[in-house]
Amino acid sequence: MTDARQGLTGLLDTEAIRKDFPLLDRTVHDGKKIVYLDSAATSQKPRQVLDALNTYYERHNANVHRGVYTVAEEATALYEGARDKVAAFINAPSRDEVIFTKNASESLNLVANMLGWADEPYRVDRETEIVTTEMEHHSNIVPWQLLAQRTGAKLKWFGITDDGRLDLSNIDEIITEKTKIVSFTLVSNILGTVNPVETIVRRAQQVGALVCIDASQAAPHMVLDVQALQADFVAFTGHKMVGPTGIGVLWGRQELLEDLPPFLGGGEMIETVSMHSSTYAPAPHKFEAGTPPIAQAVGLGAAVDYLSSIGMENIHNHEKAITEYAVKRLLEVPDLRIIGPATAEDRGAAISFTLGDIHPHDVGQVLDELGICVRVGHHCARPVCLRYGIPATTRASFYLYSTPAEVDALVDGLEHVRNFFG
Repeated sequence: MTDARQGLTGLLDTEAIRKDFPLLDRTVHDGKKIVYLDSAATSQKPRQVLDALNTYYERHNANVHRGVYTVAEEATALYEGARDKVAAFINAPSRDEVIFTKNASESLNLVANMLGWADEPYRVDRETEIVTTEMEHHSNIVPWQLLAQRTGAKLKWFGITDDGRLDLSNIDEIITEKTKIVSFTLVSNILGTVNPVETIVRRAQQVGALVCIDASQAAPHMVLDVQALQADFVAFTGHKMVGPTGIGVLWGRQELLEDLPPFLGGGEMIETVSMHSSTYAPAPHKFEAGTPPIAQAVGLGAAVDYLSSIGMENIHNHEKAITEYAVKRLLEVPDLRIIGPATAEDRGAAISFTLGDIHPHDVGQVLDELGICVRVGHHCARPVCLRYGIPATTRASFYLYSTPAEVDALVDGLEHVRNFFG
């Protein structure tokens, strides 16, 4: 075990990083220190983000875009400054392509509703098809089901291979001339699979379909370059990337945002309003009706600063090393089955598994008594569990503050689970 740890390369200085995250010092259950392995659900927050939120509320709290007094102008500058930071973080061609939402789910629903209300050539109707995949989070399945039900469009999807990869063997039959939108995850939240973006985007472009990418499990963990992805929309959320809850992002190509209709109506998204009709503000404000998540955006800006100061490539290399070590150690546990790629190659830092006949909920409860925080259930990806004939999984997920010692604690904890259940 010690030799395996010593062979790890690319690790961050987690001792220094962990000092920034107050919750990681907590103890539970009579003094057991928390081992937090649930960052795929939500990440912990560093003091730098917490301080930015407190400072905003204490010193700059006002509504944005609407006041000419000093505090309101400060709030507006902080809010729009966060947009600038996000645009730079994802290499967006324009800051006006960055739309703030409350989470990735709202971002994906925004795209689905825009296309349902759009005019040609973007309109989804009974003559068209929508494509997604079997490994999606429910947030990238249900909006498309709702759109298909409302418009009569046909919903199609790529299946999953036995080793947790997308089955693209029939890509020309799934993505056809009738396809209007292809929406898929860059990194699976349950399997950890990193999907072949270039192959899917190339086929979509051949038939003139739009591409929407759910990057919720990618933005926190790797360099996210929306121009390199060549997608039309990219969605992600703040709370998984050391930011606060209540803030998400939708990036969209400028020309699409100009042409597509808004989803929500209200204040701020308008240009002129009469009792007969309204005209809309340019993007991004066209899609940000009402008072936006101001403090949350400020917190997301601080999160971007924090991650950028460490370096996304450094974070990615750290997670690759931790994940490789975790895969090796987990495969040493008797009766443990990894659901998804059983190698560290082309996978993210979330590993789902089953442990013999022990129900994942029982695994999670026993681990909790040891202070080990993992996720159990179907992880809002029930079709994956149905595909593999399992009721649920236990999922351990890692981030920039995760350590090899925490992986060892998990493996030791699983041995305790096995002994507990005989």
